[in-house]
Amino acid sequence: MKPAPFAYVRPAAVADAVAELADGHGKVLAGGQSLVPVLAMRLGRPATLVDITAIEELQQLRRTGDRLRVGAAVRQRGVERAADAAAVPLLGMALPFVGHRELRSRGTVCGSLAHADPAAELPAVACCLGARIELAGPAGRRTVDARGFFVGAMTTAVGAEDVVTAVEFPVAAPGDGFGFGEIARRHGDFALAGVAAAVTVREGAVDAARLAGFGISDRPVFRDVTALMTAVGDDPDALRGATADLARELVDTGGDGHGSTGYRRRLFAVLTARELGAALARARSSEVSR
Repeated sequence: MKPAPFAYVRPAAVADAVAELADGHGKVLAGGQSLVPVLAMRLGRPATLVDITAIEELQQLRRTGDRLRVGAAVRQRGVERAADAAAVPLLGMALPFVGHRELRSRGTVCGSLAHADPAAELPAVACCLGARIELAGPAGRRTVDARGFFVGAMTTAVGAEDVVTAVEFPVAAPGDGFGFGEIARRHGDFALAGVAAAVTVREGAVDAARLAGFGISDRPVFRDVTALMTAVGDDPDALRGATADLARELVDTGGDGHGSTGYRRRLFAVLTARELGAALARARSSEVSR
């Protein structure tokens, strides 16, 4: 199939992009790796495509203090290769799992967040880290915490007249450790289950632990698991038992031809135990080497 007819504009400023969306019938185009297939299958029929790739401020990737700011037109591949992005290790762990290199050369980080596929890696990373997503709309700019940004499957806090302008990730500090893993039928396929984990250690003890699961519900599922990690410590058997209980609570996606709900729960439990354990080990190593 071919897309339904649409108008195309390429504004040079965020205010102009917002103005083009004022009637509520437009759609923002950045990388197009999710949007173009939707248009081709006529699952979406926007009257106007608003191409934001000519807006200079949206092409910037920079570290400022304890935050890494990724503009809405920054390609995923560009983040993979940027020296500043190394300050957010979880991004570097997750990005190689996002589709294939050719897709990451066009797809954007913010585009993946705005698309909000339940099996996507970057929304889970944003939730795990407590990233902040900046939106511009008719009333000005506002910031939404990633953990409140995702409303449901492919549904977010972005309004019809809004433009996602950037996402800000907190940079890692000494004593922080991370883990990331997913199971898919083939590399680049949608994840059957996946987890992003972050653990902070202070003076050898767990100070904080967070995780976000993906491919297991209609949106990324975030949990603070500090109490769990404090209780089980380095005991792998206790950790596996605790994550099995966690999987029964969090995994609610229905079964399909790729796997039942029970199968996804087993995958998630194993991944969570593995990545939390790896994050804890990295956190202790990071604290010792500071």
